[in-house]
Amino acid sequence: MIFRRRIDVPAWGWTTPFGELENLRRQMDLLTEGMTRGLWRETSPGVFPLMNLTEDKDNYYVRAELPGLKAEDLDISVTADTLSIAGERKLPIENEKVKYHRREREAGTFSRILSLPAQVDTGRVDAKCVDGLLSVILPKAEAVKPKQIAVKAS
Repeated sequence: MIFRRRIDVPAWGWTTPFGELENLRRQMDLLTEGMTRGLWRETSPGVFPLMNLTEDKDNYYVRAELPGLKAEDLDISVTADTLSIAGERKLPIENEKVKYHRREREAGTFSRILSLPAQVDTGRVDAKCVDGLLSVILPKAEAVKPKQIAVKAS
């Protein structure tokens, strides 16, 4: 450093004698962070089932993707402001001698609870499962529906 300053040799971006080692450490941290993030992303389970919640003035509509499941494999329950979908995903048993090279489809039980924006009329809920798509119609409770008020002229 003293030699560099006296004869005015450029520093080439080095600020300390250990600057290159610090730069190498930062690059290694980025590399290992990227590798572990990729591993965790591949092994972490996704949210199942995927659901959409929409509404109009009278109902809430929930649509859930449940490929390969039958209606009898599902347990759906509704309270005033929550919808619960539970079930078991079963995969066909394969030959015991089979060797997996990649296994992404998982079997087992699942449960998903969805909070609804307002209360629903639990007595009038309708659910259908066709071709792996579950559709649930949740009528809004009368107390939360907007009321039309007539204005009287005096």
